Amino acid sequence: MSIEMLDKAIRRVPDFPKPGILFYDITGVLMNPDAFKFCLDQMVELYKNEKFDAVAAVESRGFIFAAPFAEKMGIPLVLIRKKGKLPGDTYSCSYSLEYGTATIEVHKSDVKKGQKFLVVDDLIATGGTLAATRNLIEQGGGKVTDFFGVIGLPALNYDKVLAPCKVTTLINYDGE
Repeated sequence: MSIEMLDKAIRRVPDFPKPGILFYDITGVLMNPDAFKFCLDQMVELYKNEKFDAVAAVESRGFIFAAPFAEKMGIPLVLIRKKGKLPGDTYSCSYSLEYGTATIEVHKSDVKKGQKFLVVDDLIATGGTLAATRNLIEQGGGKVTDFFGVIGLPALNYDKVLAPCKVTTLINYDGE
């Protein structure tokens, strides 16, 4: 498997979820066991020498990549969920979307002071959701040092929003 093969597994859907948006769909990656394995193997290779205390996964597609990665690395998986989906006491952060606002939460008990986190999502676009995730973790005294996404859209300048953290993606698109 290679980056070129990963690219072929990612489906482009024009005008979704609204006109003018080109949606990069990871469903093809999940339908291709070699492509999915490639993503996980690349994640392990990228972070094998890092010492994260936990990996935080953004709902819902981030869960797909973060869960097997956390198991392979032997570290806890912390779920970042939409407001109202977690049953315990939570930290909460609202953030702007192009069409309104959203709120995400994490269990307070899942974030410990001083923990080092990797945050995983399937695609990094504007960085807004990931910046809100960092805010949640910081509320609990944790520290995000790295963000990972299978797909990156660097033309949307997520690097500025997520600085000074390191941002790593397997494949980038400039809206073609």
